[in-house]
Amino acid sequence: MRLSPSPDRLFPSDPATRGLARGFYDAVKDAPILSPHGHVDAAILSDDVPFSDPADLLIVPDHYVLRLLHAHGIGLDRLGRGGSTTDARAIWREFATSWHLFAGTPVRAWFEDTLHSVFGLTEHPSAANSDEQFDQISTWIAQPASRPRALFDRFGIEVLATTDDPADNLAAHRSLHDDPAFSGRVVPTFRPDRYMDPANPNWTAALEALHAASGIDCGTAGGLIRALEDRRSFFRLRGATATDTGVVDAWATRLGAGELERIHRAGLDGSVSPKEAMAYRAHMLWELARMSSEDGLVMQLHPGVLRGHHRPTSERFGADSGHDLPLTTHYTEPLREVLNDFGTNETFRLVLFTVDETSFARDLAPLAGFYPSVFVGAPWWFLDSPDGIRRFREAVTDSAGFYKTSGFIDDTRAYLSIPARHDVSRRMDAGWLATLVVTGRLGEEEAAMIARDLVDSIPRHVFRL
Repeated sequence: MRLSPSPDRLFPSDPATRGLARGFYDAVKDAPILSPHGHVDAAILSDDVPFSDPADLLIVPDHYVLRLLHAHGIGLDRLGRGGSTTDARAIWREFATSWHLFAGTPVRAWFEDTLHSVFGLTEHPSAANSDEQFDQISTWIAQPASRPRALFDRFGIEVLATTDDPADNLAAHRSLHDDPAFSGRVVPTFRPDRYMDPANPNWTAALEALHAASGIDCGTAGGLIRALEDRRSFFRLRGATATDTGVVDAWATRLGAGELERIHRAGLDGSVSPKEAMAYRAHMLWELARMSSEDGLVMQLHPGVLRGHHRPTSERFGADSGHDLPLTTHYTEPLREVLNDFGTNETFRLVLFTVDETSFARDLAPLAGFYPSVFVGAPWWFLDSPDGIRRFREAVTDSAGFYKTSGFIDDTRAYLSIPARHDVSRRMDAGWLATLVVTGRLGEEEAAMIARDLVDSIPRHVFRL
């Protein structure tokens, strides 16, 4: 089956609306990519070594791909995870043979774009052409123009934010910053999740790592807070403009100093209860908001994901193996204390994401529609799809407009999919703006301006780029 993505893909079907959408899209399709939230490792750019093979490049690290293949009975050991000895060609063959399973999914849209525009493939993957396409991509990988730095320029990436542990020395970021041969901008993002849950069996080890990085004893809650503040300063010196926090819920409420320290000690000796751990996590989330209100790092919050839903898979294959699942999530009451304390603070900026789209119109847009500090994050993870993007605009625009949203974030480890993901967002936003024009809700000139702002001035402003 021929692989030839339509130039009008994702635009509305009505000819008049489609024509407008095409014009709005054409004006922004080649605009520089601002990627203020993602999970690409900065080391791939600092080291600039060739990618290893098609499977390791496109399949093994991509939990979007892994989860659906696993859902159809293809074990993760057959897909290169968990120390698997499956060779790369066999992994690619599993994917190509299962190509039909991705029909109608955003993964299919991203892959079609990437396979065609990056590798020059002209057929959909299949069992019949699996080996041929594997060899074609392998040949592409071997070319100097296919190294990470060359692709950074080819893709038109202006800013790429990574996600980094507070204890990280950020050596790759420093190397890139000091390298006169690299002109791009790669910035770290402060991700403190593993320090927030004293019931996590790895919490004590995390405190030890933070102590080593900061020189501040984390044996008390006060020490941990000071160490996090110290590392935030270090991240800012390395170019960070934002933090990123993923928690199971959005509750952010303070504890008294004595109670906070008591729970911290219980975490250290292994006696902390689930209820105490929840209270500790809520307090630490408040502390992170307080820090952002003082140092200006934009606070990104991603609640509502139950990590590692299937314990046997977690134990065998580790994190990010495809079974993190969404939860119903509320924001209005859980964040009330934080927003009473910092919601009108000019330094504080809070970008709220969700995987529960019922919260778009119910919680997020109304919060952003009042609090100067609050912005609604782009559709993320399970909602990062053409239809999800359209529903997001329909749900949020009424209460918050366009200028209290974040601009698109690709949230990806799959480096080669970055331009495809941004392209989907630009096409869907162009279609939504065209719909507003033909229904008399926006003028054409203003819609064109908003299309440009959504890919440029809005993310620059929100993420302080």
